[in-house]
Amino acid sequence: MDINDLRGLSTVLMLCSFLGLCVWAYSSARKKEFEEAASLPFADEHTATTKSQETHND
Repeated sequence: MDINDLRGLSTVLMLCSFLGLCVWAYSSARKKEFEEAASLPFADEHTATTKSQETHND
């Protein structure tokens, strides 16, 4: 096994990792969680402040 075999193997492994990540990210099972995360910046700040104050008062 020479360096070119190792380079070829690492390329194949990186391609498989990339494709696996794409499948994971675009799977329909993750859609709801990603939509919730995407809407976090638009969440009501007053609600978030009230919840944090309630946890600090306990």
